[in-house]
Amino acid sequence: MKSIKANDGAEGVDGETIEQFESNLKGNLYKLWNRMSSGSYFPQPTRTVAILKKDGGERRLGIPSVLDRIAQTVAKFSFEPLVEPHFLGDSYGYRPGRSAHQALEVTRKRCWRYDWVLEFDIRGLFDNIDHHLLMKAVKRHTDNPWLLLYIERWITAPVQQADGRLVARDKGVQQGGVISPVLSNLFMHYAFDAWMEREYSDLPWCRYADDGLAHCRSQAEAEQLRAALEKRLHECGLEMHPVKTKIVYCKDDSRRGSYPVTCFDFLGFTFRARRSKNKWGKHFINFSPAMSNSAGKAIRQEVRSWNMPKRSDKSIEDLSGMFRAKIQGWINYYGRFYRSQMCMTLRHINSKLVWWAWRKFKKLFRHRRRAEHWLGRVAKDFPSLFPHWQIGLLPTVG
Repeated sequence: MKSIKANDGAEGVDGETIEQFESNLKGNLYKLWNRMSSGSYFPQPTRTVAILKKDGGERRLGIPSVLDRIAQTVAKFSFEPLVEPHFLGDSYGYRPGRSAHQALEVTRKRCWRYDWVLEFDIRGLFDNIDHHLLMKAVKRHTDNPWLLLYIERWITAPVQQADGRLVARDKGVQQGGVISPVLSNLFMHYAFDAWMEREYSDLPWCRYADDGLAHCRSQAEAEQLRAALEKRLHECGLEMHPVKTKIVYCKDDSRRGSYPVTCFDFLGFTFRARRSKNKWGKHFINFSPAMSNSAGKAIRQEVRSWNMPKRSDKSIEDLSGMFRAKIQGWINYYGRFYRSQMCMTLRHINSKLVWWAWRKFKKLFRHRRRAEHWLGRVAKDFPSLFPHWQIGLLPTVG
């Protein structure tokens, strides 16, 4: 129950919240245990909502009921230890003890050693996983009858659309389900990871859920791998994204060739040639990651959605309490590599705070410069109020 509460989440099709479920926790858990142990548990339809993606597209996120989330968590705790030892080291997504930063770090180092990268994206991975192949993979790792029964019921449970219609599902796993990440990783382990180890053991690769890449020694090798991988994914019922999949030349000081594609995005970072300084103070061109433009745009959009200028009823301490955790999260993630790239984006927060002060205090009303100077003095005196102030991104001080 603790893991369910930690992830929070909205209510499912039955409208029951976590708080309502906890009001009779012992009784509700007993009913669930009784139904699961007798085989009479059937998951409810999954409510779907549309989530905007950073690239402007849309992702359909499934929201199981609280009851189904608990049941899936129980199954995950039983099933994940059975498959985790079989997963390969370069699979990083949704795995215990692994992170996006680890994937980015190993990719950065390999880009220095290999001239070419095949970056691939699988179109609608969660929506297109073949149920027969998935259950075949599940059965390779367990013969537990209740796990097999309920995993199959979860992946075939209908989806409730926004208008209330129920749609049957004959492929895919619901993105948003507790057990879906480990199931998708299992499918991709056989569809890609193990295949690469078997067919291209001399080429390093990295995968995070449906985003992946492989490092190659030449353009011809990358093109051959792309054709082979496209065929392999097709055999597994999947499709490479035609736009997001590309062959990239990792251009830097020592690579003088001229090619049309010399950058790629991975996990919110753009890898491209950048001006760097070595330990002796000498500048050179280095192929490395920094926060992508699309990630910066998404952050600015979220900051605008906070409507800070209209929160004149709040104190600056209130604003800090409301938003500092989110800002710190951005710094922790995007500040890991080439931190200067995110400075412009974080300064956008200062501009919104200036507008907040401009509207809140009569003496600053219609005097933007005064508001900037006031905020600068506050930041100088109380830099711990906002995380980006602590790393030197202070407003103008008058």
